[in-house]
Amino acid sequence: MNQNLDEKQARFQGENRSHRLGHIASNLARLRTFCDTAYPEAVKSVADETMCFIEWTAAEIGPEYAEELVNIQIQLARWKLKFDSLWSNESERKNMSEQASTWSERVLDMSGLLSESI
Repeated sequence: MNQNLDEKQARFQGENRSHRLGHIASNLARLRTFCDTAYPEAVKSVADETMCFIEWTAAEIGPEYAEELVNIQIQLARWKLKFDSLWSNESERKNMSEQASTWSERVLDMSGLLSESI
């Protein structure tokens, strides 16, 4: 692991659980947006970061949420394995975008951040 990643991990893990989940939800929303653009490198970069965020969070939350996060992480890894073929298929890109949106809403709900602000 390089120093930048170590620093990013230290900063991220310094946040409370709700904020970490909020960062994951935000990244998934960014993935949704980037799937609708011509920037495949942005999608890859945000997917990588999101997988790290999930890895750094899943072990510290309840098992039901951890399982959901790990399932998202696995699907992101699958996307990466066949990214070029998915990206070049308009229908697959739309599916990726919709799935990222669904995940984002679910993780934001898990975070409890929206209920805290009411």
